[in-house]
This record gives sequence, structure tokens and C-alpha cells, in this order.
Amino acid sequence: MKLTDDAQKIIDESPNKVELEAALEQINELLEEQAIQPTELQWTILINHVNEMIKRSIAGEKMSGVDPQMFEEVSKEALMISDKVVQHIGNLPQDEMYVLSIHFEAARQNEA
Repeated sequence: MKLTDDAQKIIDESPNKVELEAALEQINELLEEQAIQPTELQWTILINHVNEMIKRSIAGEKMSGVDPQMFEEVSKEALMISDKVVQHIGNLPQDEMYVLSIHFEAARQNEA
């Protein structure tokens, strides 16, 4: 995982740095298992999203609902990674999984 200065800044300035780093370590392992390699920009956007997810988890905030049918084109691999991350963070609605999966699906397309 190669991080830009912006990505490292998000991590360093996060009030939940320990939780964020743990989630990113898990994500990196899951992506390697699936041979998915996000670009530096994709990592930066993903890190920002995961940081916000952790904030919502801690605050007990729920994002507005999403329609799972909108995500029918997302691969089972992207959804699986996403589901594991949501479970790891905890205290998040299942809707978070769908929104997060877009990051992994976009990174999957890098090789195509």
C-alpha cells in the first residue's frame, strides 16, 4: 500500500488513528488476497471514507439508507471485502457495506 502525503495526513490527523490503521491493515490484506491493487488516489479516497465510517460507528450515527439493487453490478469479491470491513469496524448498518464496495469494485477494474 503506497500512500500519498494526503492519505498519510488523513491517518495522522484522525482522532481514531489506531482504529483507522487497524482497519486499513485488514483492508490491505483482503485486497492482496483478491489481487486488487488500488491506485494512490483510490487509497486516499478509501482512507477518507473508512475514517468517516469509524467516526459514524463511534458516534452511533447512521447514514441514510441505500437501495441494494443499485449495487447489483458490484462483484461478490468487492461486497465480501466490504462486508468484512463493516463487521470489523462494528456498530454500522449493512448499508455501509454497499457504499464501501464501490471503492473495491473500482480498484478491481484497474487491471481490466
